[in-house]
Amino acid sequence: MDDETRYEAVSSRDARFDGEFFFAVVTTGIYCRPSCPAVTPKRVNVRFFPSAAAAQAGGFRACRRCRPDAVPGSAEWNVRADLVGRAMRFIGDGVVDREGVGGLARRLGYSARQVQRQLTAELGAGPVALARARRAHTARVLLQTTTLPVTELAFAAGFASIRQFNDTMREIYAGTPSELRAAAAVGGRAGAGRTAAARRGAESARCGSGAGRGPGEGHGSGAGRGAVAVRRTAGSGSGVGVGVGTGPGAGADGGPAPAGIPLRLAYRGPYAAAEIFDFLQVRAVDGVEEVRGPRGGRTYRRTLRLTHGSGIAEVDEPAGPRGRRRPPAGLVCPAARGTDGGWLECRLRLTDLRDLSTAVQRIRRLFDLDADPYAVGERLGADPLLRPLVAERPGLRSPGAADPEELAVRTVLGGPPERAAALVRRYGKPLDAADGGLTHLFPAPAELTGEQVAEPVRTLCLALADGAVLLDAGADRGAAERALAALPGVGPRAAAYIRMRALGDPDVGAAAHGSGPERDGYGSGQERDGHGTMAPAAAWRPWGAYALHHLWNAGLLPTGEMLTGETPREPEPHGAREGSVMSDPPVHAAAGSSW
Repeated sequence: MDDETRYEAVSSRDARFDGEFFFAVVTTGIYCRPSCPAVTPKRVNVRFFPSAAAAQAGGFRACRRCRPDAVPGSAEWNVRADLVGRAMRFIGDGVVDREGVGGLARRLGYSARQVQRQLTAELGAGPVALARARRAHTARVLLQTTTLPVTELAFAAGFASIRQFNDTMREIYAGTPSELRAAAAVGGRAGAGRTAAARRGAESARCGSGAGRGPGEGHGSGAGRGAVAVRRTAGSGSGVGVGVGTGPGAGADGGPAPAGIPLRLAYRGPYAAAEIFDFLQVRAVDGVEEVRGPRGGRTYRRTLRLTHGSGIAEVDEPAGPRGRRRPPAGLVCPAARGTDGGWLECRLRLTDLRDLSTAVQRIRRLFDLDADPYAVGERLGADPLLRPLVAERPGLRSPGAADPEELAVRTVLGGPPERAAALVRRYGKPLDAADGGLTHLFPAPAELTGEQVAEPVRTLCLALADGAVLLDAGADRGAAERALAALPGVGPRAAAYIRMRALGDPDVGAAAHGSGPERDGYGSGQERDGHGTMAPAAAWRPWGAYALHHLWNAGLLPTGEMLTGETPREPEPHGAREGSVMSDPPVHAAAGSSW
């Protein structure tokens, strides 16, 4: 895409490109997402950047109206397996904050200089700048949703000093931490009503009134004040928003606020929420996961084992475009309205706030929130077999995993979810206090290496614990799959399923559901669909995992089947139909072994 094409996307406020690139306006010193609703600036005044961090490094601050740091992450990083793609996944998981650039380089197997050069060439910013933007976002979320003292908050967000924290917030958000917190409080008090003056401010901003102050910021010249947003979004390239109105002490309807840090996890395009909640509900492991509420209004809850502590995440099933109360036009970007995008309401309760951004990224991967449904639909819709399926379920996602090692253990363990629940009760770490049906953390691989643990789970956990198999966010997917397939009792089919979900590879299903005995990681030639008909798997690339989920949902391929005649051994859904492939007994405990 060249700059003229990007400018056309900006002129049409095309939300499909949110997160794919950013544009800045030299006359106002702000940067925006392509769908920013303010008046389109003149082409001569526009500069384009591949990342928010690059725009910040160029001296531009985030637009207070469109919140460019609230966009979903680019789906490109899920697809790419090169150094840059892996580095972006590692940075999103907090590796630079925890281990520095040297630690990132060691994980990637390159020199720190090479990592810096590659990231700067493609993204306009190195790993330090990218991690800095991530820390600033985390700090902003904490400022707007907690009452932590600013000094504690700075270190919880990952800053090395108070001075660095203050300077960064002023540079990126054009305000001190105290001013940002005060602005959030004003937004919360605004509630559901907007005054006539606020309406006039919004209209003025829509007509291009300048580098104004407040959420009504525009692209033109001048210094008009915009309206206070009813509920403003904030975030990073990871697509996190903060619901100011539901902060501590104030619920969405004036009642008690939900416990935890309230967030809006943004996604682009249509989102098939019912299907992904169905998928997670039938696989929920008691003690670690639970789903509450009726279909259409469910809440998925689970425990999280994190770097500095533990946490509990709650994610609400969206009611859909008709059921959701929409923010007023002009105060939230087009990608957060109607079928063009939106968000999942999420609450996080963490024992250590340093884990906030890591926890957010893991929930985003679980719900596949950085996917590009437009690209997926265009590619798969060209296939005669999938065209009606894509039309029936637009925005169907490929669920990932909140904990890759947990997903691998559950897949190899096999059986119904009750089998994994028994493992949790015996080896999992109990929470300090049970929270509803959540009682334990899923056991870490090191806790499942004893002789009493059944095979092949023990062999898998030994490989995970000693580093022979790596399933972290930026792992080499091909190497991980080969190492998994070589383990006794795992095999290539389960390895492909783990690659698809634990490593978030969208390019797995096309080859994984074919009939051939070999798999090269990408599929070759013709593959068989659920009817035995030859279908060009290569035509589905790089979105084979989504094709697989469409086939599962349509009943053209038995749920859970990756290859004809062989299935991965992920826990069976509750109530799996009799005789389905999911009922086949997995290879599990040797005689005499027990859980």
